[in-house]
Amino acid sequence: MRTTVVLAAALLSACATSKATTSAEPAAAPVAATASLFDRLGGKPAIEAVVDDFLGRISQDERINAGFAGSHVPRLRTRLIELLCAGTGGGCTYSGRDMKTSHAGMGVTHAQFDALAGHLVATLDKFKVPEREKGELLAIIGPMKKDIVEEP
Repeated sequence: MRTTVVLAAALLSACATSKATTSAEPAAAPVAATASLFDRLGGKPAIEAVVDDFLGRISQDERINAGFAGSHVPRLRTRLIELLCAGTGGGCTYSGRDMKTSHAGMGVTHAQFDALAGHLVATLDKFKVPEREKGELLAIIGPMKKDIVEEP
């Protein structure tokens, strides 16, 4: 679970400020540039959709899914939603541990972190998140890598 929370945090940082929509729903009109990244992404329903798709992707990836084998998925989902909501200005409170503490001893590699980030980008692309917002989100997550990865 700790790895999932850390990776999720990193992914959220990389997603920037755009509105995520499902493939079945049309993109909404652009939101004013002064709106929070949370609002530009589409609020909590959009973040929940992104987290659900992301978790589905990592559960299928043999390079990284073993790190989540013992995770309590509903709790992981909640922490990822909290992390993204808080990190993008949604007014939520993240109730999990800091990234360094939650990932200590897990042996997360650069390749695993990058694979998770790739899944996050693929999820954001699926929901047609604009490049600007995607970049803003990734900029939030990127700095977490140093606290998650445990190899030189």
